[in-house]
Amino acid sequence: MSRPTISSLAADLAAGRTSSRALVEATLARIEDPAGEGKRAFVRVYRAQALAAANASDALRKAGLVASPLAGLPVSIKNLCDVAGETTLAGSKALDDAPPAKADAPVVARLRAAGAVIVGSTNMSEFAFSGIGANPHYGTPGNPADRSRVPGGSSSGAAVSVGDGMAVAALGTDTGGSIRIPSALCGLVGFKPTARRVPIDGVVPLSTSLDSIGPLANSVECCAIVDAVFAAEPIDPPEAASLDGLRFAVPKSYVLDDMDATVARAFERALKALSARGVRIVEIPLRELLELPEINAKGGLLAAEAFAWHRDLIARRENVYDPFVAPRIKRGAAMGAADYVDVLNRRVDLRRRVSAITSAYDAVVMPTCPIVAPKIADVASADGFTKNNLLVLRNCTVGNFLDRCGTSLPCHAAGELPVGFMVMGETMGDRRTLAISRAVEPVVRAA
Repeated sequence: MSRPTISSLAADLAAGRTSSRALVEATLARIEDPAGEGKRAFVRVYRAQALAAANASDALRKAGLVASPLAGLPVSIKNLCDVAGETTLAGSKALDDAPPAKADAPVVARLRAAGAVIVGSTNMSEFAFSGIGANPHYGTPGNPADRSRVPGGSSSGAAVSVGDGMAVAALGTDTGGSIRIPSALCGLVGFKPTARRVPIDGVVPLSTSLDSIGPLANSVECCAIVDAVFAAEPIDPPEAASLDGLRFAVPKSYVLDDMDATVARAFERALKALSARGVRIVEIPLRELLELPEINAKGGLLAAEAFAWHRDLIARRENVYDPFVAPRIKRGAAMGAADYVDVLNRRVDLRRRVSAITSAYDAVVMPTCPIVAPKIADVASADGFTKNNLLVLRNCTVGNFLDRCGTSLPCHAAGELPVGFMVMGETMGDRRTLAISRAVEPVVRAA
């Protein structure tokens, strides 16, 4: 299925071939279709506000006022972002007695200022604490490629909203892969920026050291446009880099373990296609990555920082938490201050050592996830959930811990379940990574 891009829809609006009202009405119809995934993909739908915003956008366009390429286009936001006047739920029931937000989160305000029409707040793994995308409170949206499979998380509804045409782009968050995982498993493009580039104020945190906010969309160019809005930077997507002569590193340690046959086949095919276009593919040991499980053995930054935020809430309302989430947050209770500082220091050391190796290459590439989307039934048990969750998270967490940016690109063939090809850049190398990703995107799609 060919999905519309921000540029194609913006061109249609500019030429008068459609209107924001028509686009938003069609989007709302898909969300509200009882045979679709809208009721599971969205926690809240802003029908009246979205139609009003669409009418306003059309009026502004007639007056010659177009704020950005996103003006008049339907987008979704993740359910952990503050929206003025609403209680922020973060995919949980435990916050339903919290006071309403006093203001929009900065990223939400920036979307509105760019003229985007926010159609709803999307479902997610509770408190963003899982790569699976299952939610016992609001339902688990089915994967667009196979409704019996999970969409990936934690930005599950975000991915399904784009994959099912209920938004042209979605706001997601990524602490250990929560943008890139659902993008990979649903056949979308997802971009995780270097964390510091986009403010996380007004967004329910998971790990303040690792949290980042980025887009899920239908192309790298779409992601670059939305990323610029989030970061309050000029909207000027980088041109595709020249592939000929680029050097991509493929780590042989850690990230290639336990690949299923579909992922292994798609990844190898993508590497061959890139090599044929002049990219030099270099396998490197990068055994440093094997240190990650031991560094994070007690729960790492995520468990410590999540528990610090949840400590009082979990003491008061643990009975309404997802039973697969609460125990993992509570691991942070066993970490002392010295344990936490030790992880912080070891993170700095590992980042330094890995960058000394990878800075010689234009990008580090790997499968986004080593497996395709698991069946919903296969993650219903604690053992099945834990096994699959660890696998889908593993490769993406590398980028978060190393404070990198990265793009997940679809690289599966027709008839295959979606597979993601991850292009990981250096810290603050976001623009270069997007340029490389634009060049890689059509090659691995066609591989």
